[in-house]
Amino acid sequence: MVDATPRDVLGPVAGEPAFDGHRPPRLDIVNDCVHCGFCLTTCPTYVLWGEEADSPRGRIHLMKQGLDGEPMTDSMVRHVDACLGCMACVTACPSGVRYDRLIEDTRAQVERRHGRGGRDRALREAIFALFPYPRRLRLLRGPLRAYQASGLQGLVARSGLLPRLAPTLATLDSLAPRLRRVPKPPRRVRARGPRRAVVGLLTGCVQGAFFPGVNSATVRVLAAEGCDVVIPPAQGCCGALSVHNGREAEAQGFARKLIDRFERAGVEYVIVNAAGCGSSMKEYAELLRDDPAYAARATAFAAKVRDLSEILFELGPVARRHPLPLTVAYHDACHLAHAQGVRAQPRALLRGIPGLEVREIADPEICCGSAGVWNILNPVPAAELGDRKAAHVLATSARLLVTANPGCLMQVASAVRRRNGEIALAHTAEVLDASIRGLPASALLTPPGSSG
Repeated sequence: MVDATPRDVLGPVAGEPAFDGHRPPRLDIVNDCVHCGFCLTTCPTYVLWGEEADSPRGRIHLMKQGLDGEPMTDSMVRHVDACLGCMACVTACPSGVRYDRLIEDTRAQVERRHGRGGRDRALREAIFALFPYPRRLRLLRGPLRAYQASGLQGLVARSGLLPRLAPTLATLDSLAPRLRRVPKPPRRVRARGPRRAVVGLLTGCVQGAFFPGVNSATVRVLAAEGCDVVIPPAQGCCGALSVHNGREAEAQGFARKLIDRFERAGVEYVIVNAAGCGSSMKEYAELLRDDPAYAARATAFAAKVRDLSEILFELGPVARRHPLPLTVAYHDACHLAHAQGVRAQPRALLRGIPGLEVREIADPEICCGSAGVWNILNPVPAAELGDRKAAHVLATSARLLVTANPGCLMQVASAVRRRNGEIALAHTAEVLDASIRGLPASALLTPPGSSG
């Protein structure tokens, strides 16, 4: 059995090969890369820095060196850590290289076999002691609301001290959405009209704690479209943040618990309204392939997972759409567009709303810089990517930015504020909900970063 505990030393053991025998990056996938360079212009870190080792094909070259027996150096780890995992390269690659598999397997090797410095290790442990735990995140709502309502947040921002003294705290402060009270949706909501499906909803960690209004809107839309909606109690994390950061054993534990919860709910589909969560849940069969007790169950579970826009598109609309005279810019969340291949469905749903005009954003394949917790671990380049995305968003002159991931909402809202820009932000579910309920367009035009 492979020890999944990260090393306590401050660096790799000299002379050891980079990878052990437990799920190293697959040589056959590495060899699929012909180094054509189609990935370069879609890779955020290559766009920022122009360094070959910070491109997908450069990282694949480093993986090949590791498979050839080269040691895991600090330089290799630095370039692997720098990857956002946005998977734009997977979309761009004409050879179909599964870079997503390569980077996840490599990161798991890094977490087991590389000793990080004390500050980096402490930051990562703090992040993963908080963000994958919905109850812990919800405990932050009260203090955060008080901090925002007291005016202290504005005072801290005007002082300009926080970015210089504590860049990580400054990043978290800038990302925090404005909070308001939203009643929790009931555990089960009946379909309006004839029942067309019985679905379970993942409430999520960040989504549930900081964007509960998105979950409420999702439930209303599903019910209006003929779905019985079940919200299994005591849901935990789906494991997305863990698996995307190489914490394999942790991710597997979260996945097993979530499978147990939804199996007991007896639903036909598992609906997800956060792109990163959905992409990981669709890969549970791969994550748990070596687990005899869960491999088959993970495959069955993954087959039921649908993004909200997928299930609504599959079922087709039955609820009346009231007009929403709005111009909206649609932002492709990376783990929806690239990892799941879901692009047409949300656009079709939005264009089905009378009076609503959908505008495209320039360079949509380039990540906004959120990438799970990448913006917390790498605040400076994340801000550069966020500023780039905000400039393209504001150039559309749309009144509302629509996307399908809480991380994107927070990241773009923060960048818009830095530019003193004006655009409201909303999740796809909130726009559909407003149209179905006949709300005025003004209901969606809240200040950047506001949330339910």
